[in-house]
Amino acid sequence: MDASIIVVTRNTRVLTCAAIASVRAGAGALRVQVIAVDNASTDGTAEAIAKEFPEVECIRSESNLGFARAVNLAAKRARGEFIVLLNSDARLKDDALPAAIEWMRANPGAGIAGGQLLNKDGSRQNSIANLPSLATELLNKSLLRWLFPRRYPGKAQVYSAPVQVPSIIGAFFVIRRGVWEAVGGLDDRYFFFFEETDFCLQPRRRGWGVFHLPQVQIWHEQGGSARKTNAAARIEYWRSRYAYFRKNHSLAERAALRIGLVCRLIVNLLVALFINALTLGRAPKWRDRLAAMWAVAWWHLRGCPEHMGLPR
Repeated sequence: MDASIIVVTRNTRVLTCAAIASVRAGAGALRVQVIAVDNASTDGTAEAIAKEFPEVECIRSESNLGFARAVNLAAKRARGEFIVLLNSDARLKDDALPAAIEWMRANPGAGIAGGQLLNKDGSRQNSIANLPSLATELLNKSLLRWLFPRRYPGKAQVYSAPVQVPSIIGAFFVIRRGVWEAVGGLDDRYFFFFEETDFCLQPRRRGWGVFHLPQVQIWHEQGGSARKTNAAARIEYWRSRYAYFRKNHSLAERAALRIGLVCRLIVNLLVALFINALTLGRAPKWRDRLAAMWAVAWWHLRGCPEHMGLPR
């Protein structure tokens, strides 16, 4: 088996079926195994997969396992030389998978590779992630990428050839099996967000390279699986960010992060309140932003409890 493609889904039936269809259409001569994990969907996702793609191994969970646990569960069944994580809101261009596998085989020092993510109109999305630091989390990331493009690469930089990067966006993630086994899979302390960033860091510490492949292109809905539950998703983002710093940064850095983030949250919450008052709550963007910020603030006020956030 050349590659095992893992797709995790929760209530994204249409997107998930499109993602799997793109694997079927673009596998070419590759021998692929597709494993889907349905995280307690209520929209008929598992039934649609079974009907439209009988060759897919579909694991149904009675509860929402989160992304990392679901991937690790599927990986136990993986038989491929490479493990490929494909988001349910992503679709492969026809030559993307064969091109990625061919490049990985030709470059044995590469442990992980990702491709160029595209919007519906063909414009480029940011496909490279920076490893979280106090600078990235407390300052403006766009400004950092503009001032220090080599240290903080982003979509403004156009690459014509594969390039080694700190981390990649996890919508399309090609992992060498030896790397997966050495790291031990995704850290399931992350429920949603930061698991792929943390996973990129661990092989780098072991001497493996993480690469961005501009010639490999993937359509990406960008947050299609989290958009419906924005406030809860923001809580998960903050929780995972704290978890990443607990694992990979010093106590002093963790304290500075929490103080800085909470201060910024208070300022942003006051700004959102002011703008909503001015617009009488009629600006959907600011209304939604206020709801998300208040959810995160309330989560902090309650002591960051585990039960708040996305449903388990």
